[in-house]
Amino acid sequence: MKPLHLASLVLTFAAAAFALPASAQLLSPDAPPSASAQSTPLLGAQSPASNGVQPLDRIIAVVNDGVIMQSQLNQTMGTVAHQIQQSGGQLPPTDVLAKQVLQRLILNQLLVQKAHDGGVRVSDDQVDAAVANIAQQNKMSVPQMQAAMQQEGVDYGSFREQLRDQLLVRALQQQVMQQSSQVSDAEIDNLIASPAFKQGEVHLARILVGLPEGADAKQIAAAQAKADQIEGDLKAGKDFAAMAVSDSSAPEALDGGDLGWRRVDELPPAVQQIVNSLQPGGITEPLRDASGFTILKLEGKREPGDKQIVTEFHALHLMIRPTAVLSEQGARDKIEKLYDEIINQHADFATLAKRDSDDPTTANAGGDMGWFAQDDWGSEIGKMLAGMQPGQVTQPFKSPDGSWHIVKLLGTRQADRTKDIERAQARQAIAERKGRQAYEQFMRDIESSAYISIRVPELADANPYSGDAAK
Repeated sequence: MKPLHLASLVLTFAAAAFALPASAQLLSPDAPPSASAQSTPLLGAQSPASNGVQPLDRIIAVVNDGVIMQSQLNQTMGTVAHQIQQSGGQLPPTDVLAKQVLQRLILNQLLVQKAHDGGVRVSDDQVDAAVANIAQQNKMSVPQMQAAMQQEGVDYGSFREQLRDQLLVRALQQQVMQQSSQVSDAEIDNLIASPAFKQGEVHLARILVGLPEGADAKQIAAAQAKADQIEGDLKAGKDFAAMAVSDSSAPEALDGGDLGWRRVDELPPAVQQIVNSLQPGGITEPLRDASGFTILKLEGKREPGDKQIVTEFHALHLMIRPTAVLSEQGARDKIEKLYDEIINQHADFATLAKRDSDDPTTANAGGDMGWFAQDDWGSEIGKMLAGMQPGQVTQPFKSPDGSWHIVKLLGTRQADRTKDIERAQARQAIAERKGRQAYEQFMRDIESSAYISIRVPELADANPYSGDAAK
């Protein structure tokens, strides 16, 4: 989940040794930097004494009741430096990189604290699944990845805890966004009728000069002056991505300010007009919004798609869910017995589904799922049906929630789902816009109300809300 816009994102740092594609979104901040990253001098780093005694660590920042250590900052700086170098980006000066990384570490710690306070929990099973996903993305088994980590000097326990924190933050983000993302049919109708809905997508990057809640005239003037200076430097030929890394206070700064592809209708109306006036490569003047002053760069445009013809499936579904009475093994035994009845004893699928299925949506209809597009019932079912012929029955399979399933394909057809997809896209666009705005405000609120004390003077302005502490 990576919500964008002129909005804040969940903090993730890519692991140097075990980096995943951005689409995976399960990235560990605790992997070691490569040799090239380690060669980058780190702010405040201390060299081991010649007698082999390790230097003492020190507290860099206090964040409410938590701390950020020098070792944590240095390690993350190495990881980020490696990531920037691997992507062909330009590294900012070490002190600038340190401030950017510290700002992200502070934000991440605030979000993790807020998640704990709000009762958000991540189970060991969820962490195990995330670890397995990372291993799969890196074409390894989990034991192979553990061995590689050990060889690189990465503590596996620490890796798991950092991953748990990332999952906590993502769960918190989803919780906040979902609470503010209700969409009415009238809102959908209005968006579809608007010219903006037909304008396609734009690829944007941004540089944000942030402002705290309730900024005074002096802070606003200073931010405006900084934004104007950045605009002048960009027009003089400076690289946008490099300036985002060094000067932006947005969470995606260390990615060169990249916001990815966004539908035009998801942008505020005033921003839509400005972006539509740009050619790829063009930048806006500083734009004032609730977060501060934003400079946008248009990286590219995509026109809206044509008619949406998709393959639809008609299928029957039978599900057995473990309960307090039925153990996981019992659920598996039951689904395998039902499968045997269907395949070898030629029992009627619909009759068994009506009698035994735990799916409240389809059981009373004999398991009938109706006509649906490939992923309407989840990727697991969709992938299986895509390779099947009408009349075939899947073997029992387990979904991530622990339930067991059997599906029988009845038929396929080609259908024009342009209107359905259009409405779904409109609903998603509105929900995401509302959710991003709510999450952006949520992050501003927790930052502005936090106690943040940065103990290293040269890093003090990594906290944009004051020179030392914010209340």
